[in-house]
Amino acid sequence: MKYISILLLVLLSFISCSKEDGSTPANPKRDMYFPENSGTAWETISVSELGWNQDAIQSLKDFLIRKNTKSFMILVNGRVVMEEYFNGHTSGTEWEWNSAGKTLVATTTGIAWQEGLLNISDKSSDYLGTGWTNMPLEKENLITIKHLLTMTSGIDDSRQLVIKPNLTYVADAGTRWAYGNVFQKLTDIVAEAAGKDFEDYFSEKLKNKIGMDGYWNFGPVFTIYHSTTRSMARFGLLALNGGKWKSEQIVNTSFFTESTSTSQNINPAYGYLWWLNGKSKYMLPNEQTVYDGVLIPNAPADMYAAMGAFDQRLYVIPGKKMVIVRMGNASDPSNPDFAVSGFDNELWTRINAVIN
Repeated sequence: MKYISILLLVLLSFISCSKEDGSTPANPKRDMYFPENSGTAWETISVSELGWNQDAIQSLKDFLIRKNTKSFMILVNGRVVMEEYFNGHTSGTEWEWNSAGKTLVATTTGIAWQEGLLNISDKSSDYLGTGWTNMPLEKENLITIKHLLTMTSGIDDSRQLVIKPNLTYVADAGTRWAYGNVFQKLTDIVAEAAGKDFEDYFSEKLKNKIGMDGYWNFGPVFTIYHSTTRSMARFGLLALNGGKWKSEQIVNTSFFTESTSTSQNINPAYGYLWWLNGKSKYMLPNEQTVYDGVLIPNAPADMYAAMGAFDQRLYVIPGKKMVIVRMGNASDPSNPDFAVSGFDNELWTRINAVIN
């Protein structure tokens, strides 16, 4: 009789935890959620449901306001935990990603690779034509697509305008890491390989598939993507899921794994245009110094990030199933250029106070 009672309790428990159609109900703390590709509906989960520290929220918001933030968003398992807008910014306002948009270029390049349109081990000149640089031909021929993805082309990084006279030789490709604008040539490579404008290919293969909005500004110096905060969060959710959106693998998991892993042995904290936390050493833009320690000590070691000038940030934290977006003006107007700074550590101090 005792065993029958136990069996009945288990059965009743199972029935109570099942939907009318017999499926198991979603668990917002564990199951991954993706918003629909159109409309504004987006599931939420509260701070209290996650067991986070509600008392630390206001301190985080105050910090964001002081640091000239326009929008801030946290997703856990795809659900919105925080979505805040400041200084007249709204969910419909588009803002510049700056260098954080490099990750969109890298991902689009990966899609072209998986479609057989190119191989990242190919010479860049196979698509750009011979003489696309101002380097000796034998040096130019060393530069592969992968070198552009990893900032190791060996091209002079001191001049931002990507025109032939500025693309001069500094080192053999693969022997020097230097953060520069020559990555923009990847958009020309993808366009040539796909036989259509880069933005058209990007929209067809990535943007539209995950419901992003936004547009590219191909300026005379910088190539910059503009979108809403939610669109940046959508791309972060794609990254969190290894290139998969709902049931569709937009870009191969293997490519996303490569993209968010150390891509060369010079700057361990750099992947395919993604920044990587938790490595023993790192380098920064406009420098050749190799620093000991991790990129952002207060952030999770498994975090990888898209980072741009004026502190545009997209943090992806696989171990916490978390995506965080920050858009806005420079946290320190006297130091607007991109570089990991005290801002990231200060921000993570306040995030940790909430999530821990």
